[in-house]
Amino acid sequence: MFTHIVFFKLNDPSKENLERAKNILEQMEGKIPQLKYIEVGVDVLHTERSYDIALITRFDSLEDMQEYQVHPYHVNEVLKKLRPMLKGSSAVDY
Repeated sequence: MFTHIVFFKLNDPSKENLERAKNILEQMEGKIPQLKYIEVGVDVLHTERSYDIALITRFDSLEDMQEYQVHPYHVNEVLKKLRPMLKGSSAVDY
C-alpha cells in the first residue's frame, strides 16, 4: 500500500471556496482506477500552522500513484480547477 497525503492552503479560504475545493477533490472517487482510497478533510481549528484542506489517498503501489498523477481526470478536472485557488501545498508520500 502506498499513501499520498497533500495539504492545501487556499488563496481565499471562505466557506464557499473550501466547499468547492473539497468537492473537486472528492469527485475523483471512482473515476481513477488506480485510486483505491480517498479522504478529504477541511480544517476546523484555523491555527497559524494549519492548512485549509487535507487530502489522503491510497494506492496499491508507487507506480499506481504515478499513473494517478498523470491520469486525464486528475490533470484536466482536478488540477486545472484547483490550482488557481491555491496559495500553496505540501505533500508526504510513503
